[in-house]
Amino acid sequence: MNTNIIPNTDAAHWPHPDQQPQRRAKMNIVLFEPEIPANTGNISRTCAVTGAALHLIEPLGFDISERAVRRAGLDYWQKLELYTYTDWQDFLSRNPGAPIFLATTRGSVPHTHLSYPEGAYIVFGKETAGLPDYIHDAYPDTRLRIPMQPDYRSLNLSNAVAIVLFEALRQHDFFDLV
Repeated sequence: MNTNIIPNTDAAHWPHPDQQPQRRAKMNIVLFEPEIPANTGNISRTCAVTGAALHLIEPLGFDISERAVRRAGLDYWQKLELYTYTDWQDFLSRNPGAPIFLATTRGSVPHTHLSYPEGAYIVFGKETAGLPDYIHDAYPDTRLRIPMQPDYRSLNLSNAVAIVLFEALRQHDFFDLV
């Protein structure tokens, strides 16, 4: 069982909405309203093996209850530092002062040209619509882009997370990863 969960409480939220993160992760991946369970499954595995925390902002396009996770065979899920939020405001209120970076096709700075501080929160939008304007407008200086051919819309979400996360980890000499 995930040690971040308070037993016998709101099973739809990990951890319980009243509980703050127990430790500061070296890096944080934030998915805004993710829709495709396979992408989030791949991203959760990437986070688990790198020690990055995963933050999911609702609504989600799938079920992350213990039963659903067990049925999907996500054997590393218990090792994942996972947080869920009812909406963007809930995320901001529970992570005050978070250094936020937006990974977006609307970004102009290549992901390798930014410096990610320890504990950075790298935010990715939903697969079909990206991030809403109000989030883009709030972080104009930390919008990053993964370079790609101009005639293509975007990379797969789980691939994009891996690319950006490993660049952020590389900048810190991969912390304590082996």
